[in-house]
Amino acid sequence: MGLLEDTADEILAGGDPWQALEESGLTLAGVPEEAGGSGGDLADAAAVLRASGYHAASVPLAETLLAGRLLADAGLRVTPGVMTAVSGEVEAVEAGGGLTLSGTFRRVPWARSARSLVVLGGGLVAVVDPAHAEINEGANVAGEPRDEVVLSAAPAQAAAPCAVDAAELRRRGALARAVQLTGAMARALDLSVRYAGEREQFGRPIGRFQAVQQMLAELAGEATVADVAVRAAVAAHGDPVAVAAAKANASRAAGRAAEIAHQVHGALGATEEHPLRRITLRLWSWREEYGNEAAWADDLGAALAAAPDPWDLVTGT
Repeated sequence: MGLLEDTADEILAGGDPWQALEESGLTLAGVPEEAGGSGGDLADAAAVLRASGYHAASVPLAETLLAGRLLADAGLRVTPGVMTAVSGEVEAVEAGGGLTLSGTFRRVPWARSARSLVVLGGGLVAVVDPAHAEINEGANVAGEPRDEVVLSAAPAQAAAPCAVDAAELRRRGALARAVQLTGAMARALDLSVRYAGEREQFGRPIGRFQAVQQMLAELAGEATVADVAVRAAVAAHGDPVAVAAAKANASRAAGRAAEIAHQVHGALGATEEHPLRRITLRLWSWREEYGNEAAWADDLGAALAAAPDPWDLVTGT
């Protein structure tokens, strides 16, 4: 794991890492080799995603990993290049010996950059060439592509039944975003600690003032609690309750971490050229995607209400 983390960190620290990520196989970490992926497990994928969050890398890494896993689940070969997965109401029609798909999907990550759209719906997973889709461009707060995709009898390049449903794709996406959030919070903490040690006020670094020390301690605590919850969900192989707890924790902590980091940096952290701005814009964006803390807290509450023994569910005993 150490070599994988070091490689991902080195590549994602660069200005344009996508080609190097593809060449190293990191865009398909955790996708089975028999499907055309790089092999490994969920922990390998998480290591790469954590590094992408730490460096606020503007790459469709989570999206390609999610789409690759969907194809593998359906027994389909992974297509090369950028992929993104969509799910929702899909009209599938057999026509002329082939399958066509129709449907509208909103806020699809990186649709404009994808070489393949992986469509989940009606018990099927299908691959569609984006050239056969209408793509209306949009963006999240961080400026990352979040596009509307309209399919009108678009021909499927490949299709197969799949047991994965939209709820499972949402869980997988939530875990991916939660991992990225923990990477981004770790970077926010590192930047804040370094700045507090460099910036002087009244003849000494601001990091020596008790108020700033308390803020840094709170930021470290938020980042750590979220990281523990997310690593537990990864270790549990995406268990639904663990994922709900992880995303609820990470999304809640992200808002507070961004707030504290900007308090420590002052106006400097909000400037266009400062790295903190790129980090916190993603914290604010990713915390909402695939369900925010309120949505996943609702899921946790529903799971508790339905459990025969809620205490056992909470404690895992």
